[in-house]
Amino acid sequence: MAAIETSDSSILVEGLVRDYAGVRAVDGVDLEVAAGEIYGFLGPNGAGKSTTVRILTTLLRPTAGRAVVAGHDVVSGASGVRRAIGVALQEASLDPLMTGRELLRLQGALHGLRRREAAARGEELLERVDLVAAADRRLATYSGGMRRRLDLALALVNRPRVLFLDEPTTGLDPASRAALWREVRALNADGTTVFLTTQYLEEVEQLAGRVGIIDQGRIAAEGTPSELKERLGGPALHIDLVDLGRTEEARAALARFGPCTDRPGGGLRVRTPEGARAIAPVVRVLDEAGIAVDAVEVDLPSLDDVFLALTGHRAVEEDAEA
Repeated sequence: MAAIETSDSSILVEGLVRDYAGVRAVDGVDLEVAAGEIYGFLGPNGAGKSTTVRILTTLLRPTAGRAVVAGHDVVSGASGVRRAIGVALQEASLDPLMTGRELLRLQGALHGLRRREAAARGEELLERVDLVAAADRRLATYSGGMRRRLDLALALVNRPRVLFLDEPTTGLDPASRAALWREVRALNADGTTVFLTTQYLEEVEQLAGRVGIIDQGRIAAEGTPSELKERLGGPALHIDLVDLGRTEEARAALARFGPCTDRPGGGLRVRTPEGARAIAPVVRVLDEAGIAVDAVEVDLPSLDDVFLALTGHRAVEEDAEA
């Protein structure tokens, strides 16, 4: 099956739909990922993230719509897609009795590499993900971070043009997470397109050039992290009051500055385009009303704020559940 021309797109999705027994998990998704891009894909649990990724990696057939990956249609050119992509899924199941080196050589054989070529590629990847010292240990002895690095190495055996990473750092300690981020950046610098599914907003901020947020099977927003945050307006002031019993009075006094909402644990949050310049006027207004202020902090809009505004969920709560 010949590759389909899609300009400079590594992934092109048009009107993608997937139904499960009358339930629509993916409902008309459109998205485009440029070659050489790191694209972050976010959404609450059950929003359609995993279903979309499974379609793009040919593990599921769409009910309707079209998806092209690395120039190949995911239905009519599924074999071409598989040859062009690498996939590291969170639920990947690996034989705990095999060693890292054995698994890499097996993966090479599955991709049609000759024995010598598969062995050489395995050694190259063991060095790249810093697993040479553990190469002959059984997988059952690997830590979580070592397993995730091996997952990444296995996904790279065929030198993929497009790499799908599903929750690549879930459960990792900060050092292991930072190491994996460095490797993803290095792969991208070499020209690999990365489709990153994650619930860690810091991961998106660190890695992704653009972000798509899916909710209830549809793309709710898309853009760079900065563009998405700008949609919420200006920064906010977090105001802690000495006497929480006067919160309602403070809210009325501060209404002139912008939308004023309660903060979890007490205090108020005022979103104002003035940002830090509004601190002195805010304190002065409250002082004139006889309301004592304990502290005022400037808080710029975050991706978590965007996530909450679009989906009704806080991503940090999703993180905790995950």
